[in-house]
Amino acid sequence: MSYMKRNVEEVEIARQTLERYAGCEAKEFQPNLLLTNFPRYVDYFAKSRGAKIFEGSMFKGAHDLKGGVSILDFKIGSPAAALVVDICSCLPFRASVFLGMCGGLRRRYQVGDYLVPVASIRAEGTSDTYFPIEVPALANFLMQRAVTEVLDLEQALYHIGITFTTNTRFWEFNEDFKTRLKSSKAQGIEMECATLFMASYKRKFTLGALLLVSDLPLNRDGIKTKESAQIVFDKYTADHIEKGIKILKRAREMQSRHVKGSYHRNLPLEVGK
Repeated sequence: MSYMKRNVEEVEIARQTLERYAGCEAKEFQPNLLLTNFPRYVDYFAKSRGAKIFEGSMFKGAHDLKGGVSILDFKIGSPAAALVVDICSCLPFRASVFLGMCGGLRRRYQVGDYLVPVASIRAEGTSDTYFPIEVPALANFLMQRAVTEVLDLEQALYHIGITFTTNTRFWEFNEDFKTRLKSSKAQGIEMECATLFMASYKRKFTLGALLLVSDLPLNRDGIKTKESAQIVFDKYTADHIEKGIKILKRAREMQSRHVKGSYHRNLPLEVGK
């Protein structure tokens, strides 16, 4: 169902839901959106841009009016990923990128590398709400092109591949699951991408993703711990967010040149500039 075919009441309820969950009015949101799982990302974004932090019943966010960018922490997991796309697609965001983390599934990967997902394996179940299982979960082409162009310009170390999206936690201790995971040949494992890609495809919401390899769960002593997670946040948060903002800028430049790949929606609601 396209945006324009959605029931007017549904659009209004979605807008009100966003305002309740985010703790701010819809008009505060800027035309470019960073999505993340981490409240620390919102803290850095707000502090570095001198922006106020808003927090509602579920989400935490901030808005940089000068830069035209908003950030929203939607928490963890595929149901939350589906929800955030469903409600954000009712507002006229022009470009959006998900800044998440994943477990690296190749021996040559290192913590701190970036992974650019071009597709995700739909093993989480939530995406079945949007399309039959035979429909692939593909990332938006324009956004992922913007991602790789920014990474190339900054000479960042990154990998390109598919991710395995799961709702299963502590799978590291499940041998049957690990056998299935290895047989998939996925390059990374995470809990949101397949849902984000399917929901955004359904809603015609221009969304890409840049994942940070935060752990190497198939390696001996590679499972993420409280201590290792803190090190990752301290070392890589700023770089991840700044790259995300540059990706949004590059995507808007590409849109202005009518590069193919984004959705051109005639959205009646006004958000930001």
